[in-house]
Amino acid sequence: MTVLIKGGAVVNADRTFNADVLCSDGKIIDIGDNLDAPSGAMVVDAGGQYVMPGGIDPHTHMQLPFMGTVTTEDFYSGTAAGLAGGTTMIIDFAIPNPQQNLIETYMQWREWAEKSVADYSFHVAVTWWDESVYEDMGTLVRDHGVNSFKHFMAYKGAIMADDEILVNSFSRALELGAIPTVHAENGELVFRLQKELFESGMTGPEAHPLSRPPECEGEAANRAIRIAEVLKVPLYIVHNSCKQSLEAITRARNEGQRVFGEVLAGHLLVDDSVYRHPDFDTAAAHVMSPPFRGKEHQGALWHGLQSGNLQTTATDHCCFCADQKAMGKDDFRLIPNGTGGVENRMEVLWHHGVGTGRLTMNEFVAVTSTNAAQIFNIYPRKGSVSVGADADIVVWDPEATKTISAKTHHQKVDYNIFEGMDVKGGASHTISHGKVVWADGKLDVERGAGRYVDRPPYADFYSAMKIKAERSRPEPVKR
Repeated sequence: MTVLIKGGAVVNADRTFNADVLCSDGKIIDIGDNLDAPSGAMVVDAGGQYVMPGGIDPHTHMQLPFMGTVTTEDFYSGTAAGLAGGTTMIIDFAIPNPQQNLIETYMQWREWAEKSVADYSFHVAVTWWDESVYEDMGTLVRDHGVNSFKHFMAYKGAIMADDEILVNSFSRALELGAIPTVHAENGELVFRLQKELFESGMTGPEAHPLSRPPECEGEAANRAIRIAEVLKVPLYIVHNSCKQSLEAITRARNEGQRVFGEVLAGHLLVDDSVYRHPDFDTAAAHVMSPPFRGKEHQGALWHGLQSGNLQTTATDHCCFCADQKAMGKDDFRLIPNGTGGVENRMEVLWHHGVGTGRLTMNEFVAVTSTNAAQIFNIYPRKGSVSVGADADIVVWDPEATKTISAKTHHQKVDYNIFEGMDVKGGASHTISHGKVVWADGKLDVERGAGRYVDRPPYADFYSAMKIKAERSRPEPVKR
């Protein structure tokens, strides 16, 4: 399919310029003034609109078995919802149970994802350790295009990684040219606080944020950062929700350490008052970890995004409906953790970021697409409107308006954390693999059209880092 996007302003992370964009065979093949439409090409009128790289959501959980149930959103419905909002790629998580083989886990997720309508890739979680995990990490990097490994510092008794696992896995990542990522919460403290709150009679969703205070997140973030510092490996910290974790990241970056931080659209815009809603279903719908925080944390997170100490935005899209959330009706610890957002991330960030002057258009592109592509080593194939890049593009209408609602969204979940929010700015067209898949408020997607995206290791950078580390070691003392 050939598509010509005419009359728009191309907005990349580094610059904005007026140009037409020609796509063919899934790639961008020309960018310039007054391009002619080849015979049979579809022409998209982008007059008065912006032509931007499709969004990359680096943190989703489609079809995830978790806490005794499975998320309602699968790879077909979830990637379709993403396209409706301008997101053309997700990076999901393959999560083994304790003692489960990593390759087996990865292959299961690959099978589930074959129904995707947009591109996808995987972080693979390390939830336990032995020699087989060491070997499997190597196989995943060398043969399967995985360059990031996830570590949950929470969920004691299930998938929590202790310090021994972190040290072993971080060290192996360094050897392979992969980047470790962490969910930073002190699992031991959370477990203790959950028990104390429940035994004191607090059984509802209002106890959830109290059991996971910001200090638990800040401590874990700092611990992971210092382990990475000693081992000289870069680190990516997912869903930072509070000042304490941001301060740990900022301090490390100021010291020259390579630490990257992600923030969720929800953590920027939703506060912890939702857990005190008198209706259980409404309060439980917002139960996720880390929880939504007080407004002072939201302000700090926006500042982190503006300053560049937080580089990416995501959703942690992990959907459970009311009947699943009701599993924890009498015990908040049993409420499945997760919320949605893959469809709305870009529009709420545009409205509350660009629309308020917090972000420029170029910064918006950086935090919704380009930075993730660069950090996870798929740039400029992704995250760039440039000749040779994948034709994953969103045509953005700055004048479009809508009211977000679960009644009209494409996400497969019965609530929306941004319910009732009015936004200005949205995708008029989304192009995936050079095909128009969203236009005039309608999806035109093909089951299985999404491709798995290999992400190569960071070989050159890591080689340089290891040489530098070797040179900095003192000579052993001879006795």
